[in-house]
Order: sequence, then structure tokens, then C-alpha cells
Amino acid sequence: MKKKIIDLLSEDIEVKRALIKTQAKAIEALARMMLSTIRSGHKILIFGNGGSAADSMHLAAELVGRFRKERRPIPAIALTENAPLLTALGNDYSFDYIFERQVEGLGKKGDMALGISTSGKSKNVARGILKASKMRLKTAVLTGGLKGPLSRIADISISVPSVNTPRIQESHIAIIHIVCEIVENALR
Repeated sequence: MKKKIIDLLSEDIEVKRALIKTQAKAIEALARMMLSTIRSGHKILIFGNGGSAADSMHLAAELVGRFRKERRPIPAIALTENAPLLTALGNDYSFDYIFERQVEGLGKKGDMALGISTSGKSKNVARGILKASKMRLKTAVLTGGLKGPLSRIADISISVPSVNTPRIQESHIAIIHIVCEIVENALR
């Protein structure tokens, strides 16, 4: 059991090292995009499925609440929180449209849409990002190492250099915490 623990932690460390080498500039670009969105008085819409839905809610909570410092709330909405809305859209349209419809209803030019997908292939996340682009929102995605279609349609794409879902999700949380700290420090 101890060997397994060491192996899993070592794998996570190696993914983080590869993330530093390949994605540090993209993470900086994401933090800058978030800051420009906030400073211009706009909001951030965040969405994903499953664990990425939870990550979306985690990021919105850190922004609206606080990360490490007391500061004014940052306008952020996780499009994954409203179960009646999600199930109504899924039932009336299709699961593929649950984020697209919300982006269309809540987004405005100058806002930012952040899609999260470990595979980079989530159709509903892609549709949300495409709708955001058409509406002239800034767009960014967090994906995994397979670089699915999502990595090609957003203004900023951060692709964790791994195909292992748990390692990708662990890195997504690290990225979320990094940008929260940068944003919070910049907004003093």
C-alpha cells in the first residue's frame, strides 16, 4: 500500500513538473484574462461536467467569497449549481445544450466563459464556449493531455500534460488555486 501511495504522489509531482514546463504562460494568460474581465466590471461564467462541475463551483466560491484575503466579491457564476434548470434544459432540449442556453441567457459582451473538461471532448462544454465566442465573451478552457476539440476553440487553452483523469483533475484544482491567488493579490 505504501508503494502505491508513493507511486501516485510521484506521478502527480511529475505531471505538475510537466505543467510548469508546458503551461505556465497559459496559466498567466488565464489570470490576466480573469483580471481584465473583473476590472472592466464583467463576470465570469464557469462550467463543466461531473468532477469539473464541482471544480466550477469551487472556483466560483473562491471568487465570490474569498480565497486567502478579505476583499470585495468577484462576480462569478458556476453554471452547474441549479439542478432544476439543468434538468429542465436537459429534458426540454438535450444535455448538449445546458451550458449554451445559460451562456446565452446570462452572458454579455465583455464577460468571460471558462469551460472545464478533463477529456477536452465534452459536447455541452464546447457548445457553451462556442456560444460565448459568438456573443463576444472572452473564452478559456482547462482540459487534459489528449487536446480534444475544446483546446482549439477557446481564446486560451490550458491542457494538463496527462491522460490520467485523477492527475488532470488534481492539476485543474492547482491551476484554479494559482489564478485565485494571483487575482486576489492583484485586486487589493
